[in-house]
Amino acid sequence: MEHLLRATSRAEANHFWFRGLRAFAAPLVRQALGGRVAPRILDCGCGTGANVRYLEQYGRTFGFDLSEIGLRLGRDAGAARVVRASVTAAPFPSGAFDLVTSFDVLYALDASAEQQAVAEMYRLIRPGGFALVNVAAMDVLRGDHSVLSRERRRYNRRTLAKLLTDAGFSIVRITYTNAVLFGPLVVVRGLQRLRGLAVEGETTREITVPAGPINALLTAALRVEAMWLAHGDSPFGSSLLCLARKD
Repeated sequence: MEHLLRATSRAEANHFWFRGLRAFAAPLVRQALGGRVAPRILDCGCGTGANVRYLEQYGRTFGFDLSEIGLRLGRDAGAARVVRASVTAAPFPSGAFDLVTSFDVLYALDASAEQQAVAEMYRLIRPGGFALVNVAAMDVLRGDHSVLSRERRRYNRRTLAKLLTDAGFSIVRITYTNAVLFGPLVVVRGLQRLRGLAVEGETTREITVPAGPINALLTAALRVEAMWLAHGDSPFGSSLLCLARKD
């Protein structure tokens, strides 16, 4: 996990995938926090703290992660309000946050911890508050990146919606994202499965920032997709993004 966090820390500022994630998340964050004064935001499983820093433009933001290395990288980069804790037992009072986020965490947990983590998110949110969840999607896209991220499962609309509604949430919006990458990813990851998935130590190239022109082109494509998603949901993509409400 240490090499994953270090590779992620190097990539988060510039890699097209992370830029796309922020473009997809932004309108849902604004929807969740619209009209709220001084909202409080918590990022569960904050890794190296990049999303804690990103979310600071919307309110007072906190984060926690189990990895001391990730937290140290985050603090060095300016994420001050982060602590060490498990997503199954967060050290915060119930009903303390207007928005709780989980970016690419749930798919790496076993089934019991996955359910406990969602229950903790529900506990932490104020009545009428929101959860924003991003997870890996579509089993056909399992590949070397799945090894890098220690992925235990990929989701579809039904399985993610059931996970959240079973915990008490109501679904506000759920859509696939990264649809513009779907075709190339199906081919590349299908070939990876045919030759056998790489071992963990050989997978950091999956998160290496591409050459400048390629990275800029893919960033632009994802931003265009984000604008399109303002008008409708995508039926496929490599990730699922869900906004859910605690009624």
